[in-house]
Amino acid sequence: MIRSMTGFARLERQFEFGRLSWEMRSVNHRFLECSLRLPEEFRTLDPAIRELLGRHLARGKIDATLRFQPAGGAAAGRLELNRDLAGKLVELYREFAGLAAVEPEPPVPALMRWPGVIEEQLPDAAPMQEAALALLAEATAELQAARGREGEKMAAALRERLQGVQEWTARIREWLPEIRAGLRDRLLGRIGELQQPLDPGRLEQEVAFLAQKIDIDEELDRLLAHVSEARRVLEVDEPVGRRLDFLMQEFNRESNTLSSKSIDQRTTQAAVELKVLIEQMREQIQNVE
Repeated sequence: MIRSMTGFARLERQFEFGRLSWEMRSVNHRFLECSLRLPEEFRTLDPAIRELLGRHLARGKIDATLRFQPAGGAAAGRLELNRDLAGKLVELYREFAGLAAVEPEPPVPALMRWPGVIEEQLPDAAPMQEAALALLAEATAELQAARGREGEKMAAALRERLQGVQEWTARIREWLPEIRAGLRDRLLGRIGELQQPLDPGRLEQEVAFLAQKIDIDEELDRLLAHVSEARRVLEVDEPVGRRLDFLMQEFNRESNTLSSKSIDQRTTQAAVELKVLIEQMREQIQNVE
């Protein structure tokens, strides 16, 4: 079963510490490239996230975004007053006011803005990070499922075109005896127009030479072999995009040879139709994982 490199997944869940949500998008790419957007509390997970994605995805450009919303009141509950620093600031203020011979009240708002007076006690990051990784694994499975569904549609389109290649190959093989007979008749007609007779042995040599020059049995055999291999690869449960891309190059090479050897309008048209089918498959395969 093949998979597309295009997909989308979004997963959100509420925990005691807050709400986590993953959003993942993937498009085609030659290799696996991960672009991550993480809240500050989860930045240390970067290597673990890439390792997890690498275990499940082989190719594609992956954009993964993690959003975190702390539980209500959790942020305010983490704020604490640095009493030592605050007391020292008040003491310094009063000492300065005594030197100035004034007795105003300490400017509380200004003192609260002093760096370090209000401290945020960060919660234990381990449970949050474990939950984020577990949720990512589920989101990745959902993304792969979406890519698999898209891959099934692509596989159906590829099989349809492979059937077309097989049918055109069979038609060309049916035409070959008639094409060779026509070649011989044309050659004999031209020889008959000559003013001097041609040695029969030489005639047979010329006919054999031309028949060998336009012989396409080997190309037809290879096309059918490529069709069989492509069908087999479509059933393999692993990333096969690069292998299919290589097969498309081989398909294209055989169709080009058919076109160059063609001496009949029917085989020329067949070669064009084969190239159209191969190009349609190649475009689909550019998005196969």
